[in-house]
Amino acid sequence: MRIIVYGVGGIGGTVAAASALSGQEVIGIARGAQLEAIRNNGLLLRTPERASRAHFPCVEDPTEITFRSDDAILLSMKTQDTLPALERLRAAGVAEQPIFCVQNGVSNERFALRRFPEVHGVTVMMPATLTAPGEVCAFSTPRHGIFDIGRYPSCRNSHDDALAQALEAANIAAFVMSDVMQSKYGKLILNLRNILEAALGLEADYGRFDALLRNEAETAFKAAGIVWRDFGGSDPRREQLMRSRPIEGVHRSGGSTTQSLARGSGSIETDYLNGEIVLLGRLHGVPTPANAYFVDLGARMIREKLKPGSIPIAQVEAELKAAGVVDRF
Repeated sequence: MRIIVYGVGGIGGTVAAASALSGQEVIGIARGAQLEAIRNNGLLLRTPERASRAHFPCVEDPTEITFRSDDAILLSMKTQDTLPALERLRAAGVAEQPIFCVQNGVSNERFALRRFPEVHGVTVMMPATLTAPGEVCAFSTPRHGIFDIGRYPSCRNSHDDALAQALEAANIAAFVMSDVMQSKYGKLILNLRNILEAALGLEADYGRFDALLRNEAETAFKAAGIVWRDFGGSDPRREQLMRSRPIEGVHRSGGSTTQSLARGSGSIETDYLNGEIVLLGRLHGVPTPANAYFVDLGARMIREKLKPGSIPIAQVEAELKAAGVVDRF
């Protein structure tokens, strides 16, 4: 198997570097300063235990790759960038190769299945970040992360088993399952808090807002007939396989939404995280005002170029009350 990592950021970079360091054949697809850094000096993977530099080919566009039948294509960009990436894969002649959506949310698989027949979901639990061009940090031990893998919309096949074996060799715990979307919906519930951290700051006490978002999501899931699996703190694999540890000299800036705002990337995933709950609520007649509020807040932060942690909790409380969200603040 040759691993094609499309989007060599925090998650994709960790997968690419760890896979290359384990002796596997890897090609990255990146852009800008990250592409230049990897081409010039490889990709440095820093963990709580060590720092290792991986070298692998990296290109700017899929059309620069001569794809093979044994390729596994891992999408690891944000959801808002998935559609253009799929079009570039199609332009490059990709057809039967398996597409693995190593991404948050539950929209990417559906986007991919419209264009390609062999689509797989991957639930990602990996505290990793792109700290500088050519450097990624993975903060957990003993494994870099935990991935659940399965064919979309259900079942499993040899592609899942092959990728799981490759990931295990790269020190990423991989679990193949026939109902991976249950796991991805469970992870979606966890990711609803990304915008809370991004808007209110890492140190803010936003637990009551988190509970509001989760309750709306669970109600919407039930109305839609969606079954989900808890991927949070009650999952025993987290303590066994993925304990978060600091890396000397590295400040952990927060989750993916916080990182996007800090970099001024011009977009965040909130439309496909909290926005998924809003969509389900509107489709099935379930009110989701708290998630809708934070979708709008995320859009405003992008529009006004606001930095992470710049929204006061008191402002959120007042605006939620004005929007008719009932809660005991």
